[in-house]
Amino acid sequence: QVQLVESGGGLVQAGGSLRISCAASGRTFSSYTMGWFRQAPGKEREFVARIRWSDGTYYADSVKGRFTISRDNAKNTVYLQMNSLKPEDTAVYYCALQPGTITRGIGVREYDYWGQGTQVTVSS
Repeated sequence: QVQLVESGGGLVQAGGSLRISCAASGRTFSSYTMGWFRQAPGKEREFVARIRWSDGTYYADSVKGRFTISRDNAKNTVYLQMNSLKPEDTAVYYCALQPGTITRGIGVREYDYWGQGTQVTVSS
């Protein structure tokens, strides 16, 4: 099994920055894709960003230019640096892992493993 543990969420003012992390443990894979999703109250879980083993990244239009996804393969950890935060970024942020390389990686169903989520609240 794979365990994903997110950390670093919290309350921040609009325009501020926050970095959240997701550490993977348990079963290991030769390569894997990791993604960040978020879910606001009353809304469906939506794609934020993903990174392939080879560092190929892709972002949702809503966060492009403000968020940066990165990974430390030696630590099995993925990060999401969030700058210029807006109140509409408020959500529970989830990390996800899928073994191997997936073509798109923007759909919830493309990932087998999920973390428990971390709350990010942006005040206006």
